[in-house]
Amino acid sequence: MVDSVQFYFDFSSPYSYFASFKINQTCESLGCQVEWKPILLGPLFNITGSAPLNTIPMKAEYCVNDWDRLARYMNVPWVLPKIFPIATQVAARTFYWLHERDHELALKFAKETFMTYFGHGQDISSSESVVGIAASLGVCDVELSFALSSETVKERVKYEVQAAQDVGVFGAPYFIVNGEGFWGSDRMWMIRRWIERDGW
Repeated sequence: MVDSVQFYFDFSSPYSYFASFKINQTCESLGCQVEWKPILLGPLFNITGSAPLNTIPMKAEYCVNDWDRLARYMNVPWVLPKIFPIATQVAARTFYWLHERDHELALKFAKETFMTYFGHGQDISSSESVVGIAASLGVCDVELSFALSSETVKERVKYEVQAAQDVGVFGAPYFIVNGEGFWGSDRMWMIRRWIERDGW
């Protein structure tokens, strides 16, 4: 039996954005919960020697086209932001701070942050922009701004990145189902089959 699926993502990952529309529906229809876990790809790229796809010759042109056609296929909003990729530490810190207080609110924040960046092409790298997104969901901007400067919140993200590395996460989106890793937004069908058959 599978009780939950871990969904590792970076707020600056286009494929994570597309996966965010499908993962909950895929898992919850099979009786599984999804644990959303924002991470930072930068530290993982330092280990794997990888880089953002749009900075790699040949892959860049393919991916830009792939993101555009994937958005059309899924019928979801899509804009490749002018500044891409970006640092997402603030968004990740905000998510975990919210998650400790209200899981559903943290999920709403994650979805709204993704939409702000890839749906509308607006910046999410600054504290001001992230606090603004959270405030639009009813979060106290003063309290959040104060929390984001605390070492405890900063260390939480570092811990989550290290924990992700420890279980084999090397990219995003990455999913773990009962210890089995699946990389990529195109692996949703495999996740469904793995849960239905309890592996194969």
